[in-house]
Amino acid sequence: MWTCAENGGAGTLVSVTSGESAMSTIKQGMRAARLGLLANIGLVLLKLVTGLVGNSYALVADAIESSTDVVSSLIVWRGLQITGKPPDDEYRYGYGKAESIATAFVALMLIGSAICIVIMAIREIITPHASPSPLTLIVLGGVILVKEFLFRRVLAVGEATASTAVLADAWHHRSDALTSAAAFIGITIAVWGGPGWEAADDWAAMVAALIMTANAVRMMRAAVADLMDRVPEIDLVEKIAQAAQSTWGVLAIEKLRVRKLGTKYSVDVHVQADPALSLRDAHVLSGKVKGAVRAQVPAVDEVLVHMEPYEAAAAPPTPASPVNA
Repeated sequence: MWTCAENGGAGTLVSVTSGESAMSTIKQGMRAARLGLLANIGLVLLKLVTGLVGNSYALVADAIESSTDVVSSLIVWRGLQITGKPPDDEYRYGYGKAESIATAFVALMLIGSAICIVIMAIREIITPHASPSPLTLIVLGGVILVKEFLFRRVLAVGEATASTAVLADAWHHRSDALTSAAAFIGITIAVWGGPGWEAADDWAAMVAALIMTANAVRMMRAAVADLMDRVPEIDLVEKIAQAAQSTWGVLAIEKLRVRKLGTKYSVDVHVQADPALSLRDAHVLSGKVKGAVRAQVPAVDEVLVHMEPYEAAAAPPTPASPVNA
């Protein structure tokens, strides 16, 4: 639904549902984080007890990794909660960056957990110990299924909401599934191999740590890119440019900047129009541009339009190749 904003002048189009849509997106992410939190608490206890009783360091390491999942889910949940706060006098651009900060924290926790697991695995390799119990394989099989389910469920929410924090939480679940799979293979080798193969369980823990590190690096790169306001994917930028360019009265686009703020995008566009337009008509046209962009690209929350006189000699860029300056 579109309406004339009180502060936008006659004909200024503003989405009355954009704020509600943003809150709905954040609530979806928070529900996904809570689901992961509850599941991880149960899995941590199950794997830790089974690993200690079944003499499997790989399973204990897996429990340690899952404990970071609990904390990461809390961080993601809190990050999304802060992201949903409206702008105020202290943070005029809102709290969208809180989501990227939460993602970075999750990545750092994964790296820290991986380092701890490697150190403890090396200690276990050089220290003789008994083979793990076959019981641990049953537990690990169930853990892998649960974690893969959580990964797919949370990943779907992350992709639907464009939330890097929720996506990071999803890949944390996949990381846990992979570490459990590595532990399953290591324990299987140790049990079937018999005497002399006890360390296979510990080598599996080291492989799991490497997988965790790789996932953490990928998460960190995405978080840093958002914090540094890297230009989003070109398809999204072009779609925004085409929406603005197709608005009747717009003669050219001089500049276009797009950045990600939490689960939404902020747009800053310089639009060229007929120099003979009155100030009021230019204001109305800017409102139409805002409405067109929001209508065609729902992921866009904020649109700042700069109106400028059209200059044919400037040879402005086409919508397919907007300038980002």
